[in-house]
Amino acid sequence: MKALVYTASIPCYLLARALGKRMPLGLLPLRLRELPEPKPPPDWEKGRVLLSGICGSDLALLLGKSSPRLAPFFSFPAVLGHEIVAEVGGVRAAINPLLACRERGLPPCGACAQGEDALCQNVAEGALAPGMLGYHRDLPGGWGEWIVVHPARVHPLPGKMPTERGLLAEPLAVVLRGLRLAPPEPKTPVLVLGAGTLGLLTVSALKLLGHAGEIHVVARHPLQGQMAKAFGATVVHRSPSDAVKLVGGKSYRAPLGPPAWRGGFAYVIDAAGTKTSFDQALWAVREGGTVLLLGAPGAVKLDLSPLWFRGLRVFGTYTYSEQDFRKAVEMLSEAEGLEKLVTHTFPLTDFRQALRTVFSRRGIKVAFRP
Repeated sequence: MKALVYTASIPCYLLARALGKRMPLGLLPLRLRELPEPKPPPDWEKGRVLLSGICGSDLALLLGKSSPRLAPFFSFPAVLGHEIVAEVGGVRAAINPLLACRERGLPPCGACAQGEDALCQNVAEGALAPGMLGYHRDLPGGWGEWIVVHPARVHPLPGKMPTERGLLAEPLAVVLRGLRLAPPEPKTPVLVLGAGTLGLLTVSALKLLGHAGEIHVVARHPLQGQMAKAFGATVVHRSPSDAVKLVGGKSYRAPLGPPAWRGGFAYVIDAAGTKTSFDQALWAVREGGTVLLLGAPGAVKLDLSPLWFRGLRVFGTYTYSEQDFRKAVEMLSEAEGLEKLVTHTFPLTDFRQALRTVFSRRGIKVAFRP
């Protein structure tokens, strides 16, 4: 089968970390290869990949933004792609890519026993190599033509649901877990920083969950702002400072660097996952407020003084429970038009063009159609 394989390389990591998006695509440790079709372990199933998304965490890996301290919990070389819709047993399904205690042949750890496999303590233990689908040396992810998957991780899509909408089940599950464990007060105005896939899914999820407060969104690009309004945003802002001023926040000039703030939103969601967005979130939230970190910033230098000076609560999440994933698929049945987030699809052979499309911000969700 054809597949896009990422090979870990310390020199490539250091070069990509230094150059970022200026890194020549030919130097990225990602290659299109011909691999044997995977053979499912006993009691697992084989699936033909229909769509697989390019996620911010994939880009962080390719561009050297991931923390090296996370390396023991993944295994390479790997076929990337953890946002997957595949045909399994003749049925289209969204695939939960987690490989927790059950898949590893282990008794449930404390987290798995409580249904919180997002926090599984054994992701580097058991019969399988470390990692999840898309970050696993033996089990290919969705940037290939075939996957193997545990039957419990297969979530059939309703017959009339567009495949593109089903692709959003995985990132939507990330959003739902965050909102479940650190929910905003029912009528609290919410600020969402970032209007990419996670930010726009957050807006949609808040509306579908019946959040009655205003939803403010900071969008960098016109298309993002238009979609945010279409999915239920109350106000779209060009910058966090515009949003904070609108709710009565006050800025104070600092002798060096950006200003400090008092006041702001009681609840801020960082859906961008960058050094800049996290810093902005810590100053956009009011004293005693909550920051929900849905994006996944890696190793960054950051001024943490607002965290203690303003008495903030920060909640971070990046995966989900089986319950969250199942609810995501159910909610997508109600989310008419959400498939518009998938703006571009490419064959695997055009992976460099796909990455250029992501880097240039010409679309929202870019995916491979193997």
